[in-house]
Amino acid sequence: MQPMGIRAACVAAAATSVAIIAIVGATSSNLASAGESPMRVALQSDQSTPLAKMKADYRRPATIPFPKDNPYSVEKASLGKKLFFDTRLSAANILSCGSCHSPAYGWGDGQPTGVGHGMKKLGRRSPTIVNAAFGQIFMWDGRAGSLEEQALGPIRADVEMNLPVDQLIEKLKGIDGYRPLFQAVFPAQGIAPETIAKAIATYERTVVSNRAPFDAWIEGDETAISQEAARGFVLFNTKARCVDCHSGWNFTDDSFHDIGLASTDIGRAKIVPGIEKMKFAFKTPGLREISLRGPYMHDGSVPTLQAVMDHYNRGGIDRPSRSAQIKPLSLSKQESADLVAFMKTLNSDLAPTSAPLLPR
Repeated sequence: MQPMGIRAACVAAAATSVAIIAIVGATSSNLASAGESPMRVALQSDQSTPLAKMKADYRRPATIPFPKDNPYSVEKASLGKKLFFDTRLSAANILSCGSCHSPAYGWGDGQPTGVGHGMKKLGRRSPTIVNAAFGQIFMWDGRAGSLEEQALGPIRADVEMNLPVDQLIEKLKGIDGYRPLFQAVFPAQGIAPETIAKAIATYERTVVSNRAPFDAWIEGDETAISQEAARGFVLFNTKARCVDCHSGWNFTDDSFHDIGLASTDIGRAKIVPGIEKMKFAFKTPGLREISLRGPYMHDGSVPTLQAVMDHYNRGGIDRPSRSAQIKPLSLSKQESADLVAFMKTLNSDLAPTSAPLLPR
């Protein structure tokens, strides 16, 4: 996975709430370079067929959205990348954002649950940041309403990076190389909690999935995926009912569901108490790059995609909070295997993400 190649200017309409960066290429070695090949999103199939209509719901977007109050710039994204990979943003100078959101593991950490300050094992899995630009709410329990809000949370959390904001500011101001970078991007504010969050969030929004075999298939290349995967796509949208929660090009409804996992973590109910259906409910993850991101679920308790399908086929624990969408599926072994084959077509070609040269 590589931050998406971008070559465009912001297009901000007065009536809209976001600024937009056009996606021109799918791969690049740095934020300033353009992608090698243009994105093509037009379907080639007959739009009157049911299959073609299913495919149309999953077409890649042509733009990456950025908030009006935090528009994209190459310099801001570059600063954000340095901050994202800088271990000095932790109390012990050991952890960075990239420690838990590593490009080597689909922008997660490959562990069942995260590891924080003092090598403390955390209670939940580190979620991927892939395609976070398109998210509406963040964290497994939805406690962050924006990427900017999310960015500072792990830094100041005592169980994660354990660096209070006042100490973070003092630390960054003591690094000579950061001062001119902040001054160039945020001349009126310099180094401040808000500017740190905006820079990191801007970089995170550039981490977008590249074109996958599935994308080529919905554009009309019938040889891009196997017959098993094509059958899996139909099952995904029909008998298996995966689409009830995993919808759209990023395969998520950005909502919260109790999927019947055995757990003592009540999830979203900690944030919005008193709502039965929010007990044991966690945010629906997107499925792009999914086979690179195991183990699965909010607690990393499910080791493989096949095991994920086995869980959904059984229907999970029947309890009052369980989502109405979660029911036994009666899938055959072949149908379950076809669904796994389909999900594997959502992986894109990965290009190495270079480590930034950090300010001294």
